[in-house]
Formats: sequence, C-alpha cells, structure tokens
Amino acid sequence: MGRNKDQRLLRRSGLGDTLASGLAVAALALLAGFISLPFISLLLWTVSENSWRAMASPVAIDALLLSIKTTSVSMAIILTVGTPAAYVLARAEFPGKKIVETLVDIPAVLPPSAAGIALLLAFGRFGLVGQHLEVFGVTVTFTTAAVIIAEVFVAGHFYVRQAAVGFAGVRRDVEEAAMVDGAGRFSTFTKVTVPLAFPALVAGAMMAWARALGEFGATIVFAGSFRGITQTVPLAIFAEFQGNIDAAVALSVLVLGFAFVVILTVRCLTAKTTNHGN
Repeated sequence: MGRNKDQRLLRRSGLGDTLASGLAVAALALLAGFISLPFISLLLWTVSENSWRAMASPVAIDALLLSIKTTSVSMAIILTVGTPAAYVLARAEFPGKKIVETLVDIPAVLPPSAAGIALLLAFGRFGLVGQHLEVFGVTVTFTTAAVIIAEVFVAGHFYVRQAAVGFAGVRRDVEEAAMVDGAGRFSTFTKVTVPLAFPALVAGAMMAWARALGEFGATIVFAGSFRGITQTVPLAIFAEFQGNIDAAVALSVLVLGFAFVVILTVRCLTAKTTNHGN
C-alpha cells in the first residue's frame, strides 16, 4: 500500500516537473520571438536594394565616420582613466567607497535626456564649468567634443564595472609571487594583473563601445544634431526617418549587427573568464 502511494506521488511529481519545464520553455520561446520579430522586420525591409544604396548616401557616410571618430576617442579616454579606477575599486577599501561606486553606476540608470541636461548645466555656456571655459573662448556645447563627453559619461560605467570584476578575480598570490621574483608594482600590474584580467577588460571595453555607439538622448540634448559635427549614427537614423526611411533602416541594421556581434563576443569572453577562475 505504501509502495503504491509513493509511486503515485512520484508520477504526480514527474507530471508537475514536465508541466513546469514546458511552461518555462514556452515562456523562453515567447520572449525570444517577441525580441526577434522587430529585428526580422528590419532585415526583411533591407532586402530592397534601395535600403543598401541609401547607406551610401552622404548623410549616412558622414554619420558613420563621425561615430567611428567619436567612439574611438571616447574609448581611449575610458580605457586610460577607467582601468586604474577599476583596479582601485576592485582592490582598495577607503572611506566613501560606496558613494563612489554609486556615482559610477548612476549614468547606467539615468534617463539619457536627464544626462544631457545635467551635462548642459555643467559644461554649457552658463554652466558650472562652461562659464569659466567661455572666458578663455572655449565652447563645448554643440561641438564634436560635446559628443565625446556625452559618450564617455554614459558608457564609462560599462567598462569600469566589468574591469573591476576582472581585477577582483585575479589571484593575489600570483601577483605576490611576481613581486617576490623582483617585479615592481607597476611591472606586476602590466605584465601579470592586466593579462590575467584581459578577457574581462576586452568584454567591458566592447560593451562600453557599443553603448557609446548607440548613445542618442544625452547627445541630442547636449551636442545637438549637426551633420558632420555632432550627428552620429543614432541621430542620423532619427533624422533620416523623417524623409528617407530606407537609409534609417539600413543604418539600424548596421547597428543591430554590431550590437549582436559585441554581445556574443562579450558572453564568450565572460565565460572564458569564469572558466579560468574555476
């Protein structure tokens, strides 16, 4: 009798597990389908030759060249400042660390338009810093420099956070062994710590680059949308959508492809870092 009861419980448990698994798979399929549908629509639209021809338009080319220029400079700044900053956040304990970490994270959740207004009030002609720059004849707003500042502001978090995780995962005993062998702190950092954390650094850099490339809200508020000066790819997409939807779609597909490759690469690098840590 007890055996029959146990068998019934097992069968019910098995049915419950099967039902739960089925619902989970259905939910995943629904989510994947929902996200894929707009992307598929973009790709189907570009079957038209007009879409790809529109990508070669002067407006699209100017936007692409400007985006390459601004994101390259932005990444150089982020890597130069963000790498040592991430190392300190990963390794050091100091008063106010939680506040600093919060400040680093804020741009990731701040609405882009709010970020643009904040930058305008800081670096605009009458801003906290901008009014002093005006004395020396330096204008930041509505220039290419403003685009770079906006990109660094919104994208820096993605690199610093990922880099900090990478540095935190480097074993201290490996670094200590290098210093025992005669390596200085800087040499240990460049030849031991950075190589071991390299996959995480690359992953963070790619995420930051992708975020900088897709920046729209802060840029349009703080830098405006002037062709060849501040009109990056996202702003060109918005501008072209008003009169040349083929060009807007083609540029959107280009950004979509770039984002897909970046995220896939980041996931592979993150998995490599995790396996290396284990």
